[in-house]
Parts: sequence; structure tokens; C-alpha cells
Amino acid sequence: MALKIKLVKSYAGASEDQLATIQGLGLKKFGDERLLKDTPSNRGMVFKVKHLVASETVAGDAPKRERRKPRKVLVREAARAKKVAAK
Repeated sequence: MALKIKLVKSYAGASEDQLATIQGLGLKKFGDERLLKDTPSNRGMVFKVKHLVASETVAGDAPKRERRKPRKVLVREAARAKKVAAK
């Protein structure tokens, strides 16, 4: 099961904790949609900003996001590869 969440109202004038909740849900601007795991923590966050978002439960699982390497590590690996290629 997954939750489909869409930001349907502007968060202008919302309190700081509501802004942090919207950011935690991964919503950035008006009309953004996200597919999240249906967990109690996500449901609680949706409940906190229910006047700003529309949510529905959908069948299937939320897409699993791949973990990205930090920029520092990517730059270091690129430099090492360049050094090896130069030899």
C-alpha cells in the first residue's frame, strides 16, 4: 500500500512546523505529487497538514529511491579515475 499525496493549497502563512512537515513529505511547490509508503509516521505528517494536501491510498508499493553518493565522494572517485587513465 502507498499514499499518494498532492499539495493542493499554498503554504504561505503556514507555521514553521507545518512548513517543515511539507518539506519532510517531499513537497516543494503547489501541485507537487509524491507516492510514499503507507506508514504511521507518514499518515501523521499528512494529518498535520491535511488542510493543505489531498491524500489517497493506492494499491502497490511506493518506488524505492536509490541512495546517491555524496558529492565529495563522487569528485574524489572521478579524480582517481582520471589519474589512473593518465598513466
